[in-house]
Parts: sequence; structure tokens; C-alpha cells
Amino acid sequence: MPGYIDVQQFDDICTITIDRPDKRNALNGDVVTELQDAFLAAELDDGVRVIVLTGSGAVFCAGADLAWLRRISENSVLENTEDSRQLMQLMRTIHDCDKPTIARVNGHAIAGGCGLALACDIVIAVEDAKFGFTEVRIGFVPAIVMKLLVERCGMGIARELLIRGHLIDAGTALDYHMINHIVSAERFDETVTLIAQDISEHTSPQAVGMTKRLLREIASLDMTEAMDHAAWQNAISRATADFRLGTQSFLDRKKIQW
Repeated sequence: MPGYIDVQQFDDICTITIDRPDKRNALNGDVVTELQDAFLAAELDDGVRVIVLTGSGAVFCAGADLAWLRRISENSVLENTEDSRQLMQLMRTIHDCDKPTIARVNGHAIAGGCGLALACDIVIAVEDAKFGFTEVRIGFVPAIVMKLLVERCGMGIARELLIRGHLIDAGTALDYHMINHIVSAERFDETVTLIAQDISEHTSPQAVGMTKRLLREIASLDMTEAMDHAAWQNAISRATADFRLGTQSFLDRKKIQW
């Protein structure tokens, strides 16, 4: 493998970095495969509590690289189906990961790169980062990222962003609920670390995993179905080891050691 991904772990926080700064961390088939493998490995690692996704250098991810675009433009539909499904599976792996995920957006996040950020639970961006889905400007359809964008900011905003294909600044992305936090460059790493550590040190692994799954499950349910399902999941959560530990520690006024 070319080795386009760098994985580092400090305590129980795993940072996955797209390491192609000379190509603005652009995506190709190998990058997608390596990211998929890295996320699956981190999710299965009991020593990992939080996964941080970022890019090397001054850009988070500029979307598909030119060589990859040239190749897929010459492929047959069948060849591109497999390629497209690999990218889709990566987005779903990140979105459906039971462990908390943070996008550390250190620079521009464009097209598929913006999709990677939106697939994460929490998006933290530097002040000068730009976001957008520019696919229609080169005759491409922003299909795989569409559901992620609609989930974040709603159909009305998604329509304009996807149809115009323009870039927006971090402040606008925050207003649109695409991202959670804007931070100055000076406080960027500190903020990402503090949020990751807050999750790691103060939340139950089992409860967070169950919460993430329940959020996904109720998204397609009406209110009655969602509330019925939530009641069942609430009952199940009361039988977990983390619930017993957490409630007993709370009653005993002891610090919970997650």
C-alpha cells in the first residue's frame, strides 16, 4: 500500500490523518481503502475511545484528485459502481461508527472531503476553512454526500449548496449547522484535544455507543415509533454494566472511572 494515511494514538484518542499534503489530501482509491481500514481498526480497538479525523498541512481534504477523476471518467458504469460503493462504504463507516468521531478541519474541506467531515459526529474548524460541494461545476453529481448534508442542515440549505456548487466560509457553515465549532489557529489543537478528552474521561463507552445507534435508528421513524423504540432502548440501557457502575458511583459520590 502507498501509505497515504497516518494513524497515531495518544492515551485513548486515535487520530487518523490523510497524509498527502502535496495533493491537498485529495482522495483516490488507495486513500479511501486506507481510511476505511483505519476506521474499522480503531472502532474494533478497545483501547480507543475517540477517533479524530484530520488532514496533513494546510488543507483538510480537497475532494477527488485529478488523476482519479481522469481514470473514473474513462471507466464503464460497472467499473465505477464498485469504485463508488467503496467511497459510499467509507462515508457510512464513519457515520455509523459506534465510537465518537471528531473532524479536525484544519483547512478547506471540499466535495468528498466535506462529506468526510460531515460524516463525523462533531466538526471543529479553523477560522479560515472553506466548505462546499463543487461537483456540479465539473459535471459531477454530489450523490454520496447528499444525505449527510441534508441530515446536517436540512433540505432547503442543501439544495442551494449542491445546486450552486459554491464554497462558503466557516461562519456560514456554522450558521447552516454543517459544523459545530470555529476556533482560531492558536487554540485549534487545544480545543480539539479538550473536547476529545471530555468525551473520553466523562462519558460511558456503552452509553455513547447506544446513543449513537439510537440516533440513527429514530431518524427514519415517526414520533410514535421513535418513542416506542426509545423506551425499549432505555430499558435495555438500564441493564448494562456501565449503567450499574455509573449510578453506583453517583450514589456513592465517587468519581466515575470510565
